[in-house]
Amino acid sequence: MSVLTPYQLRQQCRSGAFSGHTSGFAPGFVQANMAILPKQYAADFLQFCHFNPKPCPLLGMAATPGAIDMPSLAKDLDIRSDLPKYRVYQDGKLTDERTDVRDIWRDDLVTFLIGCSFSFEESLLADGLEIRNITEKVNVPMYRTNIACTPAGVFHGGMVVSMRPMTPANAIRAIQICSRFPQVHGAPVHFGDPAAIGINDINKPDFGDAVSIKPGEVPVFWACGVTPQVAIANAKVDFCITHSPGHMLVLDVPNSKLAML
Repeated sequence: MSVLTPYQLRQQCRSGAFSGHTSGFAPGFVQANMAILPKQYAADFLQFCHFNPKPCPLLGMAATPGAIDMPSLAKDLDIRSDLPKYRVYQDGKLTDERTDVRDIWRDDLVTFLIGCSFSFEESLLADGLEIRNITEKVNVPMYRTNIACTPAGVFHGGMVVSMRPMTPANAIRAIQICSRFPQVHGAPVHFGDPAAIGINDINKPDFGDAVSIKPGEVPVFWACGVTPQVAIANAKVDFCITHSPGHMLVLDVPNSKLAML
């Protein structure tokens, strides 16, 4: 895997040279989930993030409708092209997946960036914990759950979680490490029996790819920034652009800046 700076990776996305998932790329830097909504929905969505900080920890919001940059988070950013892959929703339904949204951009669109669990993976790796989706070179598995989010305006729905298998001892260590990173989902929300949070088949994720779970390991679940995509679908907003699950915006902000002492 090539070691790219965040800027280099964004430039590769912009040119179309890179369109894959970003887990393990640009180590040391914050990765972000993204949701872009018409201005009429922005206040409700902002409130939804504030009400649900575990799955929707807000990292940034565009200064004005139509803005395509966020200078404090990423230099020379064009939010329309600098992610590997986008999803487009119309009336709450997924209608397209593409690598560039410049041709459908509108001046009333407001961009939101939300923390991503990929940002804490390096802290787990540094402590000697294996991240199975990185080992197996696949996207992290993500699942819909029966954990209800607090509704806000038109937005409502259940929490989506990401999963990484670990031994029980390593799961407890992961809780200790990730508790220092509340802006990228913080500590896991559950580990053990998937059925307890409404997951019927751990081998069939709703988003991402399945990973192997070895004897003696338990699935460990973190709140996931794909949660807003479920809320957006439930709200049936007339138009929305999000990242494709696992295909994040990589920022210039070091992960260390998000850690709490």
